[in-house]
Amino acid sequence: MQEKIASFSIKNWADDDKPREKLVLKGRSVLSDAELIAILIGSGSKQESAVELSKRILASVNHNLNELGKLSVNQLKQFKGIGEAKAVSIAAALEVGRRRRGDDAEKISKISSSRDAFELLYPLMGELEHEEFWIVYLNNSNKVIHKSQLSKGGITGTLVDVRLVMKKALELGAIGIVLAHNHPSGTLKPSAADKQITKKLQNAAEALDIKVLDHIILTQHSYLSFADKGML
Repeated sequence: MQEKIASFSIKNWADDDKPREKLVLKGRSVLSDAELIAILIGSGSKQESAVELSKRILASVNHNLNELGKLSVNQLKQFKGIGEAKAVSIAAALEVGRRRRGDDAEKISKISSSRDAFELLYPLMGELEHEEFWIVYLNNSNKVIHKSQLSKGGITGTLVDVRLVMKKALELGAIGIVLAHNHPSGTLKPSAADKQITKKLQNAAEALDIKVLDHIILTQHSYLSFADKGML
């Protein structure tokens, strides 16, 4: 009852429902992306409120926070009403969010599903604008021993050294490996090169009693698992 009375006492929630007060009274989870960004920038202009300005910025990136996080300070300053201080606040907040997800990924010590592999690797490669190929090495309990970048620049443009992968696996005493690479284009369809390198690594691993458990293709929004799709 007290919360209900308080919600009406803030001058009828003018100025786009006053996102700061809304956060204090109702919690962070009820705020929209635009309202959260409005809190970061603090104020709008005579022409539009902070929330309206935030909605305009989000609309420019199709309401995708990952895309917003890629905008530089100079790019953010191109929006009318956004100066350097506001642009820096937005950029800093989104970087904190990215790092937080990275910290959560570090807690993943065991790969029990393709989703675990995706969550582990997304902070490393999910938002890159170029292609990278990574290997995750696992012990007999599927616990992560090591993860490393194998190549950068695309499978077709970069030699994936199978011998190097197997050498590292033997050094670490790995029993299984998970292959992973990203598709900056956003497509989840495996290319002929993707399938070819998967088979090549599978054949080499089998000869050493090492199992290729999965090959994950990551995009900004989702992933494809060769194992889930029955492609291994």
